[in-house]
Amino acid sequence: MTAKMILYISLLLPWFSLLFANKKRIKKYIPVIILTVFLMTIIFQIAFHYKWWIIHTYIVPWGYMIDVSFAYGLFPVGTFWIFYFTSSRFIIFTITNIIMDTFMAFAVLPGLSKLHIAEYKGIAPWQYFLIMYGLSFIIYGYYVWQQRIYKEDP
Repeated sequence: MTAKMILYISLLLPWFSLLFANKKRIKKYIPVIILTVFLMTIIFQIAFHYKWWIIHTYIVPWGYMIDVSFAYGLFPVGTFWIFYFTSSRFIIFTITNIIMDTFMAFAVLPGLSKLHIAEYKGIAPWQYFLIMYGLSFIIYGYYVWQQRIYKEDP
């Protein structure tokens, strides 16, 4: 399987998984997905500027800056599913994020280097882990804030 095929699958396949989710719960977590995409775009811009990683293979012209398949495919939909199953249990949410972020930082991204898709440059895997894990708390805080707003609306 070619690297570009992996990127296209990583972008599109996660969105099809939403067909198996409850429509009301999709609506409930859409603000979290939007925030996640926004934050990932910012993180990729910072990473490009500071050369945290280099993206070798991409599927859109600006893909050398933002890994579209991850930022707009795997990550937001993965975040949706984590919230779908764990949002009401903060400890489970935290443990799930530790597992997923560890897997991404220490297994998936080094694997992408072997496929010549992307590689760490100016950041260590443990630093990437801390950024992604920290991001999960920002996203969860936003989710809690959103839930309070919805409860206050008549």
